[in-house]
Amino acid sequence: MAEQAPAPAPFTREDHAARMDRAARDAAAAGLAGLVVMPGPDLAWLTGYLPTATTERLTALVLSAGEEPRMLVPALERGDAEAAPGAGAFAVSDWRDGQDPYAAAAGLLRPDGRYGISDSSWAMHLLGLQRTLPGTSYAALSEALPMLRAVKDAAELERLAAAGAAADAAYRDVLGVRFAGRRESEVAADLATLLLEHGHSQVDFTVVGSGPNGANPHHEAGARVIGDGDTVVLDFGGLRHGYGSDTSRTVHVGEPTAEERRVHDVVREAQQAAFEAVRPGIACQEVDRVARAVITGAGYGEYFIHRTGHGIGVTTHEPPYMVEGEELPLVPGMCFSIEPGIYLPGRFGVRIEDIVVCTEDGGRRLNTTSREMAVVA
Repeated sequence: MAEQAPAPAPFTREDHAARMDRAARDAAAAGLAGLVVMPGPDLAWLTGYLPTATTERLTALVLSAGEEPRMLVPALERGDAEAAPGAGAFAVSDWRDGQDPYAAAAGLLRPDGRYGISDSSWAMHLLGLQRTLPGTSYAALSEALPMLRAVKDAAELERLAAAGAAADAAYRDVLGVRFAGRRESEVAADLATLLLEHGHSQVDFTVVGSGPNGANPHHEAGARVIGDGDTVVLDFGGLRHGYGSDTSRTVHVGEPTAEERRVHDVVREAQQAAFEAVRPGIACQEVDRVARAVITGAGYGEYFIHRTGHGIGVTTHEPPYMVEGEELPLVPGMCFSIEPGIYLPGRFGVRIEDIVVCTEDGGRRLNTTSREMAVVA
Protein backbone atom coordinates (compact mmCIF):
# COMPACT_ATOMS: atom_id res chain seq x y z
CA MET A 1 0.00 0.00 0.00
CA ALA A 2 1.39 3.41 -1.01
CA GLU A 3 2.01 5.88 1.80
CA GLN A 4 -0.85 8.37 1.98
CA ALA A 5 -0.41 12.11 2.45
CA PRO A 6 -2.56 13.68 5.17
CA ALA A 7 -6.08 14.55 4.06
CA PRO A 8 -6.65 18.28 3.47
CA ALA A 9 -8.85 20.22 5.85
CA PRO A 10 -12.51 19.91 4.82
CA PHE A 11 -14.33 22.87 3.33
CA THR A 12 -16.34 24.73 5.96
CA ARG A 13 -19.80 26.23 6.15
CA GLU A 14 -18.15 29.61 5.61
CA ASP A 15 -16.45 28.36 2.43
CA HIS A 16 -19.77 27.19 1.03
CA ALA A 17 -21.54 30.38 2.11
CA ALA A 18 -18.95 32.44 0.23
CA ARG A 19 -19.40 30.31 -2.90
CA MET A 20 -23.19 30.68 -2.80
CA ASP A 21 -22.92 34.43 -2.24
CA ARG A 22 -20.53 34.85 -5.17
CA ALA A 23 -22.73 32.72 -7.42
CA ALA A 24 -25.82 34.80 -6.55
CA ARG A 25 -23.96 38.06 -7.19
CA ASP A 26 -22.56 36.76 -10.48
CA ALA A 27 -26.07 35.75 -11.54
CA ALA A 28 -27.39 39.23 -10.82
CA ALA A 29 -24.52 40.78 -12.76
CA ALA A 30 -25.46 38.53 -15.70
CA GLY A 31 -29.04 39.85 -15.61
CA LEU A 32 -30.55 36.75 -14.02
CA ALA A 33 -33.11 36.64 -11.23
CA GLY A 34 -31.04 33.88 -9.70
CA LEU A 35 -29.91 30.29 -10.04
CA VAL A 36 -31.72 26.96 -9.72
CA VAL A 37 -29.18 24.29 -8.85
CA MET A 38 -30.11 20.62 -8.87
CA PRO A 39 -28.12 17.51 -7.87
CA GLY A 40 -24.78 17.32 -9.62
CA PRO A 41 -21.34 18.92 -9.43
CA ASP A 42 -22.64 22.48 -9.05
CA LEU A 43 -24.74 21.56 -6.01
CA ALA A 44 -21.86 19.62 -4.46
CA TRP A 45 -19.43 22.51 -5.01
CA LEU A 46 -21.81 25.16 -3.68
CA THR A 47 -23.15 23.34 -0.62
CA GLY A 48 -21.16 20.15 -0.07
CA TYR A 49 -24.43 18.24 -0.48
CA LEU A 50 -25.01 15.50 -3.01
CA PRO A 51 -27.98 13.18 -2.47
CA THR A 52 -26.86 9.60 -1.98
CA ALA A 53 -29.22 8.50 -4.75
CA THR A 54 -30.30 11.02 -7.39
CA THR A 55 -33.88 10.05 -8.20
CA GLU A 56 -36.97 11.50 -9.79
CA ARG A 57 -37.69 13.37 -6.56
CA LEU A 58 -37.02 17.11 -6.93
CA THR A 59 -34.10 18.67 -5.03
CA ALA A 60 -33.32 22.30 -5.86
CA LEU A 61 -31.14 25.05 -4.39
CA VAL A 62 -32.30 28.56 -5.25
CA LEU A 63 -29.84 31.45 -5.09
CA SER A 64 -30.78 35.10 -5.58
CA ALA A 65 -28.68 38.14 -4.75
CA GLY A 66 -29.60 39.71 -1.42
CA GLU A 67 -31.69 36.71 -0.33
CA GLU A 68 -30.91 33.76 1.91
CA PRO A 69 -30.07 30.63 -0.09
CA ARG A 70 -32.95 28.15 0.04
CA MET A 71 -32.97 24.44 -0.68
CA LEU A 72 -36.07 22.38 -1.37
CA VAL A 73 -35.66 18.65 -0.72
CA PRO A 74 -37.85 15.55 -0.44
CA ALA A 75 -38.93 15.20 3.18
CA LEU A 76 -37.28 11.79 3.50
CA GLU A 77 -33.90 13.36 2.58
CA ARG A 78 -34.15 16.47 4.75
CA GLY A 79 -31.87 15.07 7.44
CA ASP A 80 -29.13 14.41 4.90
CA ALA A 81 -29.35 17.96 3.54
CA GLU A 82 -29.21 19.42 7.03
CA ALA A 83 -26.04 17.41 7.73
CA ALA A 84 -24.19 18.69 4.63
CA PRO A 85 -20.94 20.65 5.08
CA GLY A 86 -22.69 23.83 3.95
CA ALA A 87 -25.73 23.34 6.20
CA GLY A 88 -26.55 26.46 8.13
CA ALA A 89 -25.66 28.63 5.16
CA PHE A 90 -28.97 27.78 3.45
CA ALA A 91 -32.55 27.39 4.64
CA VAL A 92 -34.18 24.00 4.06
CA SER A 93 -37.82 23.30 3.19
CA ASP A 94 -39.33 20.02 2.06
CA TRP A 95 -42.12 18.38 0.18
CA ARG A 96 -43.69 14.97 0.79
CA ASP A 97 -44.55 12.15 -1.56
CA GLY A 98 -48.05 12.81 -2.91
CA GLN A 99 -47.50 16.59 -2.98
CA ASP A 100 -46.66 18.59 -6.09
CA PRO A 101 -42.96 19.45 -5.76
CA TYR A 102 -43.16 22.15 -8.44
CA ALA A 103 -45.87 23.98 -6.54
CA ALA A 104 -43.56 23.88 -3.54
CA ALA A 105 -40.70 25.23 -5.68
CA ALA A 106 -42.89 28.01 -7.09
CA GLY A 107 -42.76 29.83 -3.78
CA LEU A 108 -38.98 30.12 -4.09
CA LEU A 109 -38.96 31.69 -7.56
CA ARG A 110 -40.10 34.94 -9.13
CA PRO A 111 -43.02 34.12 -11.44
CA ASP A 112 -41.48 36.19 -14.25
CA GLY A 113 -37.79 35.56 -13.50
CA ARG A 114 -35.08 34.31 -15.81
CA TYR A 115 -32.87 31.79 -14.01
CA GLY A 116 -29.67 29.97 -14.67
CA ILE A 117 -30.24 26.26 -14.18
CA SER A 118 -27.62 23.56 -13.69
CA ASP A 119 -26.74 21.49 -16.73
CA SER A 120 -27.32 18.29 -14.76
CA SER A 121 -31.02 19.08 -14.18
CA TRP A 122 -33.45 16.43 -15.34
CA ALA A 123 -35.69 17.52 -18.21
CA MET A 124 -38.77 16.44 -16.23
CA HIS A 125 -37.89 18.94 -13.50
CA LEU A 126 -37.24 21.81 -15.88
CA LEU A 127 -40.50 21.08 -17.69
CA GLY A 128 -42.32 20.86 -14.35
CA LEU A 129 -41.08 24.30 -13.34
CA GLN A 130 -42.04 25.77 -16.70
CA ARG A 131 -45.50 24.24 -16.49
CA THR A 132 -46.07 25.58 -12.98
CA LEU A 133 -44.47 28.98 -13.62
CA PRO A 134 -45.02 29.66 -17.35
CA GLY A 135 -43.65 33.18 -16.97
CA THR A 136 -40.19 31.96 -15.99
CA SER A 137 -37.37 31.19 -18.39
CA TYR A 138 -34.08 29.38 -17.98
CA ALA A 139 -30.53 29.34 -19.31
CA ALA A 140 -28.01 26.53 -18.94
CA LEU A 141 -25.61 27.41 -16.13
CA SER A 142 -22.54 26.57 -18.23
CA GLU A 143 -23.66 29.23 -20.72
CA ALA A 144 -25.07 31.79 -18.29
CA LEU A 145 -22.14 31.62 -15.84
CA PRO A 146 -19.36 29.73 -17.63
CA MET A 147 -16.73 30.83 -15.09
CA LEU A 148 -18.69 29.77 -11.99
CA ARG A 149 -16.40 26.84 -11.08
CA ALA A 150 -13.62 27.51 -13.57
CA VAL A 151 -11.36 29.60 -11.29
CA LYS A 152 -10.05 27.59 -8.35
CA ASP A 153 -8.96 28.98 -5.01
CA ALA A 154 -5.78 27.92 -3.21
CA ALA A 155 -7.44 25.06 -1.32
CA GLU A 156 -8.93 23.65 -4.53
CA LEU A 157 -5.60 23.89 -6.34
CA GLU A 158 -3.94 22.04 -3.47
CA ARG A 159 -6.39 19.17 -3.93
CA LEU A 160 -5.95 19.15 -7.70
CA ALA A 161 -2.17 19.10 -7.32
CA ALA A 162 -2.40 16.17 -4.91
CA ALA A 163 -4.69 14.29 -7.31
CA GLY A 164 -2.24 14.93 -10.14
CA ALA A 165 0.69 13.71 -8.07
CA ALA A 166 -1.20 10.53 -7.19
CA ALA A 167 -1.98 9.88 -10.87
CA ASP A 168 1.70 10.42 -11.67
CA ALA A 169 2.65 7.85 -9.04
CA ALA A 170 0.21 5.38 -10.60
CA TYR A 171 1.80 5.93 -14.01
CA ARG A 172 5.31 5.37 -12.71
CA ASP A 173 4.17 2.12 -11.12
CA VAL A 174 2.30 0.83 -14.17
CA LEU A 175 5.46 1.11 -16.26
CA GLY A 176 6.73 -1.86 -14.26
CA VAL A 177 3.84 -4.21 -15.08
CA ARG A 178 3.81 -6.64 -17.98
CA PHE A 179 2.03 -5.37 -21.11
CA ALA A 180 2.85 -7.92 -23.83
CA GLY A 181 0.62 -10.98 -23.83
CA ARG A 182 -2.03 -9.42 -21.57
CA ARG A 183 -5.43 -8.00 -22.43
CA GLU A 184 -6.01 -4.24 -22.40
CA SER A 185 -8.61 -4.79 -19.70
CA GLU A 186 -6.01 -6.42 -17.44
CA VAL A 187 -3.65 -3.45 -17.68
CA ALA A 188 -6.64 -1.13 -17.12
CA ALA A 189 -7.44 -3.04 -13.93
CA ASP A 190 -3.83 -2.55 -12.82
CA LEU A 191 -4.17 1.20 -13.38
CA ALA A 192 -7.42 1.33 -11.40
CA THR A 193 -5.82 -0.53 -8.49
CA LEU A 194 -2.83 1.81 -8.53
CA LEU A 195 -5.01 4.93 -8.53
CA LEU A 196 -6.82 3.63 -5.45
CA GLU A 197 -3.56 2.64 -3.77
CA HIS A 198 -2.27 6.16 -4.29
CA GLY A 199 -5.25 7.77 -2.60
CA HIS A 200 -8.04 8.08 -5.14
CA SER A 201 -11.51 7.42 -3.75
CA GLN A 202 -13.05 7.03 -7.20
CA VAL A 203 -11.70 5.82 -10.55
CA ASP A 204 -13.50 7.47 -13.46
CA PHE A 205 -11.67 5.92 -16.42
CA THR A 206 -8.66 3.80 -17.33
CA VAL A 207 -8.12 3.90 -21.07
CA VAL A 208 -5.70 1.36 -22.53
CA GLY A 209 -5.68 1.64 -26.32
CA SER A 210 -3.17 -0.71 -27.93
CA GLY A 211 -2.18 -0.81 -31.57
CA PRO A 212 -5.12 0.14 -33.83
CA ASN A 213 -7.36 0.67 -30.78
CA GLY A 214 -5.17 3.64 -29.83
CA ALA A 215 -6.35 5.40 -33.00
CA ASN A 216 -9.81 5.75 -31.42
CA PRO A 217 -9.69 8.62 -28.88
CA HIS A 218 -12.74 7.19 -27.06
CA HIS A 219 -11.56 3.61 -26.90
CA GLU A 220 -11.51 2.46 -23.28
CA ALA A 221 -10.09 -1.02 -22.76
CA GLY A 222 -11.12 -4.29 -24.32
CA ALA A 223 -10.21 -7.90 -24.86
CA ARG A 224 -7.43 -7.22 -27.37
CA VAL A 225 -4.17 -8.87 -26.35
CA ILE A 226 -1.30 -6.38 -26.35
CA GLY A 227 1.60 -7.54 -28.49
CA ASP A 228 5.26 -6.79 -29.00
CA GLY A 229 5.64 -3.71 -31.19
CA ASP A 230 2.36 -2.11 -30.04
CA THR A 231 2.00 1.57 -29.29
CA VAL A 232 -0.30 1.90 -26.25
CA VAL A 233 -2.25 5.02 -25.22
CA LEU A 234 -2.86 5.25 -21.46
CA ASP A 235 -5.41 7.81 -20.23
CA PHE A 236 -6.64 7.57 -16.66
CA GLY A 237 -8.04 9.56 -13.77
CA GLY A 238 -10.59 9.89 -11.03
CA LEU A 239 -11.26 11.76 -7.80
CA ARG A 240 -9.02 12.24 -4.78
CA HIS A 241 -10.46 14.20 -1.84
CA GLY A 242 -13.23 15.36 -4.14
CA TYR A 243 -11.05 16.76 -6.94
CA GLY A 244 -10.04 15.25 -10.24
CA SER A 245 -6.98 13.81 -11.93
CA ASP A 246 -6.61 13.12 -15.64
CA THR A 247 -3.38 12.32 -17.44
CA SER A 248 -2.33 10.56 -20.64
CA ARG A 249 0.96 9.05 -21.70
CA THR A 250 1.77 6.87 -24.70
CA VAL A 251 4.12 3.92 -24.23
CA HIS A 252 5.58 1.33 -26.56
CA VAL A 253 6.04 -2.41 -26.12
CA GLY A 254 9.66 -2.86 -27.16
CA GLU A 255 11.57 -0.40 -29.29
CA PRO A 256 9.40 1.86 -31.46
CA THR A 257 9.93 2.41 -35.17
CA ALA A 258 11.25 5.69 -36.53
CA GLU A 259 7.73 6.67 -37.63
CA GLU A 260 6.25 5.93 -34.21
CA ARG A 261 8.93 8.06 -32.57
CA ARG A 262 8.31 10.83 -35.10
CA VAL A 263 4.57 10.92 -34.40
CA HIS A 264 5.19 10.89 -30.67
CA ASP A 265 7.72 13.72 -30.97
CA VAL A 266 5.23 15.84 -32.92
CA VAL A 267 2.56 15.37 -30.25
CA ARG A 268 5.07 16.15 -27.51
CA GLU A 269 6.15 19.32 -29.32
CA ALA A 270 2.50 20.36 -29.75
CA GLN A 271 1.78 19.75 -26.08
CA GLN A 272 4.82 21.77 -25.05
CA ALA A 273 3.97 24.65 -27.38
CA ALA A 274 0.40 24.81 -26.06
CA PHE A 275 1.70 24.78 -22.48
CA GLU A 276 4.11 27.63 -23.23
CA ALA A 277 1.21 29.65 -24.70
CA VAL A 278 -0.71 29.62 -21.41
CA ARG A 279 -0.93 33.06 -19.83
CA PRO A 280 -3.71 35.26 -18.42
CA GLY A 281 -5.83 36.99 -21.00
CA ILE A 282 -5.47 34.71 -23.99
CA ALA A 283 -8.62 32.98 -25.20
CA CYS A 284 -9.10 29.28 -24.50
CA GLN A 285 -9.21 28.68 -28.23
CA GLU A 286 -5.65 29.97 -28.57
CA VAL A 287 -4.36 26.96 -26.62
CA ASP A 288 -6.06 24.72 -29.15
CA ARG A 289 -4.78 26.75 -32.09
CA VAL A 290 -1.16 26.58 -30.95
CA ALA A 291 -1.23 22.80 -30.50
CA ARG A 292 -3.08 22.31 -33.78
CA ALA A 293 -0.61 24.49 -35.70
CA VAL A 294 2.30 22.26 -34.68
CA ILE A 295 0.52 19.05 -35.67
CA THR A 296 -0.81 20.54 -38.92
CA GLY A 297 2.63 21.88 -39.80
CA ALA A 298 4.06 18.38 -39.43
CA GLY A 299 1.48 17.02 -41.86
CA TYR A 300 -0.84 15.29 -39.40
CA GLY A 301 -3.59 17.92 -39.02
CA GLU A 302 -6.37 15.68 -40.31
CA TYR A 303 -5.51 13.12 -37.62
CA PHE A 304 -5.92 15.49 -34.65
CA ILE A 305 -9.66 14.93 -34.28
CA HIS A 306 -10.63 16.26 -30.85
CA ARG A 307 -10.32 19.41 -28.75
CA THR A 308 -7.04 20.18 -27.04
CA GLY A 309 -8.41 20.27 -23.51
CA HIS A 310 -11.14 20.62 -20.92
CA GLY A 311 -11.57 22.05 -17.45
CA ILE A 312 -11.22 19.92 -14.35
CA GLY A 313 -12.29 20.32 -10.74
CA VAL A 314 -14.93 18.45 -8.77
CA THR A 315 -15.46 16.47 -11.97
CA THR A 316 -12.77 15.16 -14.31
CA HIS A 317 -14.31 16.89 -17.35
CA GLU A 318 -16.02 20.28 -17.11
CA PRO A 319 -16.04 23.71 -18.79
CA PRO A 320 -14.21 25.62 -20.08
CA TYR A 321 -12.91 23.80 -23.13
CA MET A 322 -9.72 24.44 -25.08
CA VAL A 323 -11.35 24.36 -28.49
CA GLU A 324 -11.90 26.60 -31.49
CA GLY A 325 -14.77 29.02 -30.81
CA GLU A 326 -14.23 29.23 -27.04
CA GLU A 327 -13.36 32.88 -26.53
CA LEU A 328 -13.33 32.93 -22.72
CA PRO A 329 -9.98 34.34 -21.55
CA LEU A 330 -7.64 32.37 -19.32
CA VAL A 331 -7.66 33.66 -15.74
CA PRO A 332 -5.22 32.82 -12.94
CA GLY A 333 -6.64 29.83 -11.09
CA MET A 334 -8.21 28.19 -14.13
CA CYS A 335 -7.26 24.51 -14.30
CA PHE A 336 -7.52 22.49 -17.50
CA SER A 337 -5.99 19.71 -19.56
CA ILE A 338 -3.69 20.08 -22.55
CA GLU A 339 -3.93 16.83 -24.51
CA PRO A 340 -3.19 16.96 -28.23
CA GLY A 341 -3.09 13.72 -30.15
CA ILE A 342 -2.54 12.08 -33.50
CA TYR A 343 -4.69 9.09 -34.48
CA LEU A 344 -3.75 7.05 -37.56
CA PRO A 345 -6.77 4.85 -38.42
CA GLY A 346 -6.13 1.13 -38.30
CA ARG A 347 -2.56 1.65 -37.09
CA PHE A 348 -1.89 3.46 -33.79
CA GLY A 349 -2.48 6.65 -31.84
CA VAL A 350 -0.52 8.98 -29.58
CA ARG A 351 -1.85 11.30 -26.89
CA ILE A 352 0.04 13.24 -24.20
CA GLU A 353 -1.94 15.02 -21.48
CA ASP A 354 -1.13 17.14 -18.47
CA ILE A 355 -3.37 19.13 -16.17
CA VAL A 356 -2.23 22.76 -16.20
CA VAL A 357 -3.05 25.73 -13.97
CA CYS A 358 -3.00 29.26 -15.36
CA THR A 359 -0.95 31.50 -13.05
CA GLU A 360 -0.05 35.18 -13.13
CA ASP A 361 3.21 34.23 -14.86
CA GLY A 362 2.05 31.53 -17.29
CA GLY A 363 1.28 27.87 -16.80
CA ARG A 364 2.04 25.37 -14.05
CA ARG A 365 1.87 21.66 -14.73
CA LEU A 366 0.17 19.39 -12.20
CA ASN A 367 1.54 16.30 -13.96
CA THR A 368 5.31 16.01 -13.99
CA THR A 369 6.11 12.52 -15.28
CA SER A 370 8.32 12.30 -18.36
CA ARG A 371 6.63 13.07 -21.65
CA GLU A 372 9.15 10.99 -23.57
CA MET A 373 7.89 7.72 -25.02
CA ALA A 374 8.46 5.04 -22.39
CA VAL A 375 9.41 1.52 -23.50
CA VAL A 376 7.59 -1.26 -21.61
CA ALA A 377 7.83 -5.03 -21.64
